[in-house]
Amino acid sequence: MDAIYSNGIWFAELLQRAPCLADFWLWVTFLGDPKCIFIMYFPIAYFLDRKVGVKVLWLGLISEWLNLVSKWFLFGERPFWWVLESAYSSKREVSLQQFPASCETGPGCPSGHCMITGAALWPLVTTLSAWSSQHSKSRMIKAVPFTVYLLLLLAVGLSRIFILAHFPHQVLGGIMAGVILGWLLESRAPLERELSFYLQASLFLLLSALTTFWTLIALGVDLNWSLSLATKWCANREWIRIDTRPFASLTRDVATALGLGLALHSSYYNHLKWEKLSRPQRVWCAGLATLVLKVLSNAAQPQNLALWYGLTFVKYATFPWVVVALLPRLVHAVASRKTPPHQK
Repeated sequence: MDAIYSNGIWFAELLQRAPCLADFWLWVTFLGDPKCIFIMYFPIAYFLDRKVGVKVLWLGLISEWLNLVSKWFLFGERPFWWVLESAYSSKREVSLQQFPASCETGPGCPSGHCMITGAALWPLVTTLSAWSSQHSKSRMIKAVPFTVYLLLLLAVGLSRIFILAHFPHQVLGGIMAGVILGWLLESRAPLERELSFYLQASLFLLLSALTTFWTLIALGVDLNWSLSLATKWCANREWIRIDTRPFASLTRDVATALGLGLALHSSYYNHLKWEKLSRPQRVWCAGLATLVLKVLSNAAQPQNLALWYGLTFVKYATFPWVVVALLPRLVHAVASRKTPPHQK
């Protein structure tokens, strides 16, 4: 593995020889952040098509859970600590820069940014591809959605290598896993299921992950090894964030699965279920939802671990309701008031 890691460091150095592109790569790695599935891609996809939005969210949380569990078994070093922890840096001079997004605390294989984004965006890409096929006979236009999709995943992968969060083979593994998961799970996303299904799914995600975690601990596997190395070799302790810990993603997934079920069975959603919002209304809803979820996501970040996990659970359990029920109800109510009686 040392040869693979050494080649990965060489490639990262090659990318960092163009420091003028640092802002671009940091922006791309933000676009690939799994949190963007929940606070940006989900509302945009939902107000494009309700079923597509639910699929994006569901594939996002399932693939994130799978990524979490797979990292416990596959381990995987990260470049920002391996280059310093190993003998590599003592053998030759290394010129690499860390960034605030570099200091991920979990294992590195496979890349979550590539895997989760690849799986979650698959339903959106297939929908756009089908739409372009219906409206154009040009092969180039038909190929645009999948071309953009693959270029985005490639760019996200390169950005992760640039900031020293992943090695190239971890990125390639993440891309392949994401595409395969998207293809396999798109038709299996739960649409119009009973509330008990979402409750059971949420409990399964939680209990199965905890069972796996404690079983590995009982077998003598140190699952905190990556946190220790990240803390040891991160250039700035303030860059070590709670939301990069494994149980942060588990909290997000469990809460979202529960919140989606509650949202789809809420009175607000049932009231608007058979009404179609106009295109301007959907644009307003998508924009407002993205803004509101971003603000809520960034708000109140306590340093106490238990409080942080509890607050994160409440936030992500609420997010589907905000998108599916609250904002459509508010926008519809405002539009109804502005509509003259003779036009209703």
